[in-house]
Amino acid sequence: MQLIELAVVAAMRSEGVKLKAIRASREYVAGTLNSEYPFAEYRFKTDGTNLIVNYEQIDPTAGIDKLLYASKGGQLGWKEMLDRRLREFEYDDGGIVIRWRVGGSDLDVVIDPRVSFGAPTISGAATWAVKGRWDAGESVADIADDFGLSSDNVADALKFEGIQPDFGRQSLWAS
Repeated sequence: MQLIELAVVAAMRSEGVKLKAIRASREYVAGTLNSEYPFAEYRFKTDGTNLIVNYEQIDPTAGIDKLLYASKGGQLGWKEMLDRRLREFEYDDGGIVIRWRVGGSDLDVVIDPRVSFGAPTISGAATWAVKGRWDAGESVADIADDFGLSSDNVADALKFEGIQPDFGRQSLWAS
């Protein structure tokens, strides 16, 4: 459980969340919910500044579709307004983090330690490999076809790698 907590803290730090916010979140959830390992027991999201949990995790019977800012002492936020900005961890049935939506909810880029040695991927294809094919002069359509991806997936992988794709670009290797 401590190792999972450490992994969540490391992931949040790499997202730019300050240690003060992480500490405040842990103290709030541990104290309020009497949780010895809150980062392992609850599913946290981040907007890059705060640690957030879905309120339904706190009280499943409340029927409130809001987010709770753990790093701000339990302040509530409007879920529908904030969901797109959040980077989310995905958990297995046992509550263990298995996937991180590193590109935020707008991109399908994930880090999954079971796929591609934990490199950022989209539908199983490493984003660095997609970028490599783009850098070699291939078109979005050719890359999509070779990796079995949609053109939108290729575009998301390239955006994640810092490239604005040109859908009209022809492959340098076309004859």
